[in-house]
Amino acid sequence: MDDPLWQALERYAIGPPDAVLTFPARLARENCWSETFAARVVEEYKRFAFLAVTAGHEVTPSDAVDQAWHLHLAYSRDYWQRFCPDVLGRDLHHGPTAGGGAEQARYFEQYARTLQSYEAAFGPAPEDIWPDARTRFGRDPRAVRVRPGDVIFLNDRTTILAGAALAAALLAAGWLLGRAL
Repeated sequence: MDDPLWQALERYAIGPPDAVLTFPARLARENCWSETFAARVVEEYKRFAFLAVTAGHEVTPSDAVDQAWHLHLAYSRDYWQRFCPDVLGRDLHHGPTAGGGAEQARYFEQYARTLQSYEAAFGPAPEDIWPDARTRFGRDPRAVRVRPGDVIFLNDRTTILAGAALAAALLAAGWLLGRAL
C-alpha cells in the first residue's frame, strides 16, 4: 500500500528498541499466546490504527487487538509522545463502554462496520484475530481473563502440599483396594 500513513505504521516498532522483553514478547506472555501469534496481533493493531484514522467512522478493535492497544497505552511515553503525534498525526483515545444494552448494540454495530472497512482496505480479516461480531461480544475462546471467583490460585508451597495430599490419597486408595481383593 502506497499510503504514507500505512508506510509509517509498517516502520513503527512499539517500545524501546533495546528492550530485552520486546512488546510482542510481553503481549504474548500477558495473554498466554505464542510469540508468533502476538506478532501477528501487533500487525493487526497497526491496521486497526490505520482504520481509526482513515475509515471515516468510529472503529472498534477485536479483543486481541484491544489487548495490544491496552498494552501500548501502558507504554505511555511511546504512545503519546511518538505514536500519536509522529505516526498517526493525531491523538487516538481509548473509550471503554459505559455498559448497558444501548452501548452493547452500538459497539456491535461499530465492530461490524470496522470489519467492513478492514475488508475494503486490506482484504478479508484473519478470523483468528478478528472473529465475527457475535464471537467478539460473546465468549471468545481465545480471550484469556482470570476471574478470581472462577479459579483456585495455587502458589508453589500450596501446589507441593496439594500434590503430596493427592499422592497420599492415591496410595491409601490403592492400599484399600488391595486389601479388598
